[in-house]
Amino acid sequence: MKPTPYDILEKIRRQKPVVHHLTNWVTIYDCAQIVKTLGGSPVMAHAPEEVAEMTQIASALVLNLGTLTVEFVEAMKLAAAAANRRVIPVVLDACGVGATRFRDANCLELLEVAHMDIIKGNASEIARLAGETAFTKGVDAGEVKGNIARLAQGLARQRKALVVVTGETDIVTDGKQTWRVQNGHPLMTRVVGTGCMASSVIGAFAAVEPNLALAAASGLACYEIAAELAAEEAPSPASFKVKLFDCLYTLDRATVEARLQMERNEDPE
Repeated sequence: MKPTPYDILEKIRRQKPVVHHLTNWVTIYDCAQIVKTLGGSPVMAHAPEEVAEMTQIASALVLNLGTLTVEFVEAMKLAAAAANRRVIPVVLDACGVGATRFRDANCLELLEVAHMDIIKGNASEIARLAGETAFTKGVDAGEVKGNIARLAQGLARQRKALVVVTGETDIVTDGKQTWRVQNGHPLMTRVVGTGCMASSVIGAFAAVEPNLALAAASGLACYEIAAELAAEEAPSPASFKVKLFDCLYTLDRATVEARLQMERNEDPE
């Protein structure tokens, strides 16, 4: 029997996996804190001289393109190569892809030189990686004309990876099956860093659950259920962010099972 989302959360709390990040400087604290809140052990080592060595002690690697430089991409390549050798999951957050040619080119280069087990982004970021003409408004999703679920499924098959599209309904697909998660709250869009934290949550869940589709969908569901709880107590962004950490820390099985909105479908060929 497959584990439930809460089963995987409990596993994180027991095992305390190390999740290595090369992430952006805007949200680095929040990404570390969300992993710590889940029960994992975050590390944020960016120096090229140590990223491969640090990856040796990690159970998952999270790469985030938010504050991109050429030197940072080179460090990401070293870390991803080390993760591929160890066969631990690599999460690539395509933050801002579709905003500039530089960002698009470097993201595509990363996808070519290393295997990314999970590619995560908003609708326009994923559409751009799938080859569509889509533009991202900085790091906020732009309009996508095509069917984003179909585009994600095609990208998953092309890259032999799990693709995660975050939005009002989250889409998690490996090209054969698709999970949809409909938990969450609009206040998440008013807090800087909730998307980056989602990638860290996915990394923590993937660190302990080999079924990456189940891990990613479960992580998003638990994270977004905590957001629903936080919004009930905090009506504005600053207080909501604090309560989000608190509610995730105290999340229990009964609450997850009562609020869970997650379903799986087979993908058409």
